[in-house]
Amino acid sequence: MSEQQTYLAPDVVPRLAAIDIGSNSIRLVVAEAQAGGRYRILDEERETTRLGRSLAAHGDLDAKSIEDSLTALRRFKSIVTGFGVESFRSIATCAVREATNGAEFCRRMQEELGLEIEIIDADMEAHLAFESVRRRFDLAGKNTVLADIGGGSTEIVLANGELVEAVYATQLGAVRLAEKYGGELTTDEQFLPLKRWIDRELRQTTEKPAAPLHLLIGSGGTFTSLASMLMASRGLSRLPAAGYRASRADVCHLIDRLRKMKPEERKATPGLNADRTDIIIPGLAVIDALMRRFRVNTLQVHAYGVRDGLLLTMIDQMQGTSAASAPSHDEQIDRFAEACGVNMIHSRHVAKLAGEIFAGLAQLYELPPGDRRLLEVAARLQDVGYLINYEGHHKHSYHLILHSRLEGFRPEELEIIANVARYHRGSPPKKKHENFSELTEPDRLRVRQLAAILRVAGGLDRSHNQTIREVKVDGAPGQVVLTVSANEYPEVDVWACRRRAELFEEIFTAKLTVQWAGQSITAEITAPPAAANGAGTTARKKAPASSANKSE
Repeated sequence: MSEQQTYLAPDVVPRLAAIDIGSNSIRLVVAEAQAGGRYRILDEERETTRLGRSLAAHGDLDAKSIEDSLTALRRFKSIVTGFGVESFRSIATCAVREATNGAEFCRRMQEELGLEIEIIDADMEAHLAFESVRRRFDLAGKNTVLADIGGGSTEIVLANGELVEAVYATQLGAVRLAEKYGGELTTDEQFLPLKRWIDRELRQTTEKPAAPLHLLIGSGGTFTSLASMLMASRGLSRLPAAGYRASRADVCHLIDRLRKMKPEERKATPGLNADRTDIIIPGLAVIDALMRRFRVNTLQVHAYGVRDGLLLTMIDQMQGTSAASAPSHDEQIDRFAEACGVNMIHSRHVAKLAGEIFAGLAQLYELPPGDRRLLEVAARLQDVGYLINYEGHHKHSYHLILHSRLEGFRPEELEIIANVARYHRGSPPKKKHENFSELTEPDRLRVRQLAAILRVAGGLDRSHNQTIREVKVDGAPGQVVLTVSANEYPEVDVWACRRRAELFEEIFTAKLTVQWAGQSITAEITAPPAAANGAGTTARKKAPASSANKSE
């Protein structure tokens, strides 16, 4: 059964279903869409099939797990059919994504059950989990870390408010770790190597946040099991686990308590499902390591996750936004920038100047015509990193743009935009920078060219008062002349432009000259202002042959 989209009359309540094929279990949820992007659950099913059972050791899905999954999915399909859903999607995550026979597994599901399975990447998995959190938590003014612990992997999202700053994919799955290190872990000889491996994986795959984090939000069976066990020990088992808060001390004490138990005692622990007995300690060890890594002392359990995020996005599409009511791509860019506290007048003006420079250079150099749009968007979004902090904001801008999921851009275009914004200030692009090294060689050249233009355009509004109305490009390859129009001599802005010219002159192999068209004359401007703050003077001094390129 492939995904279906049906637009129904207002009096018909649409039904939808989602299947999440994970490394530990397969889950089904059938729901009824409601107004405002919400839904009411009609049925839920879960089957533990352990698809990730042999992944760490052999790199493939074992035969028993495949057959168990086939049986479960056949039953789930019957349930979906019985409810007569209008929209249905089935996704597979880490185990199927990594397994050498993952594609073969999907082929069998298609041929034998008529189920079309989407294998989603870790980035999509993280964004679906965060979409669920974003809809159900008040994140305003908070720096949070979301961790979605599955059987084969843990996806981590750093967010400022409702905006994603970074997404990290790790191999810290509870099933994977249990396969590698065992599940009992009663002795230090068994447990300490596990802790060291988790810590090393986090150091290699994540960066510490620039600002202190307020909270860890956890989704997945490990977190709900943690909450259920802690609540049972405190006589609160009658209450739902959703929203439960725990401290790192709670996590550590629970790990110690479970490690002292014999397998049969652990299996009987109130609040712990029997099928999680052998993977609970590896999962809890991941939680403890996350709290240490990100220096968070409080976690809150989110009882939903990837399936919820998937359903919410399906409802958005189903109830959808018509072409007339949906915000345009331009409006989406402005909303994103405004949410990050960007000076919109300045950013739009820099985008205008950058576009004018690009258009002029296109007459002198072979520049891809479509890159003007990417440059102008990068200019409008270059300062979104201020949301995190000023210091290094260009680096934060890269991450925020990359994970913004702005519509109207292909993923590779969004990556170009994010890189150009990343290099609007600070050090120039270098191959040792991971974000830059992952680009193809042609795209690296595009980023260098566009970032060089953006630096110069940004300098032309250094004063943030739009003194320079427009800029025209003249000259020839090897000698580029910018003629700027302003009512008065724009000393500070021209000085800043020259200060940012080094990358431009290197990439375009050209000397850059800036001229002011004023009082019916054109005067060459090469001198920095007399005062450090550039105030007051209109003197035109002859400058040295070259000038430094230090970013503001």
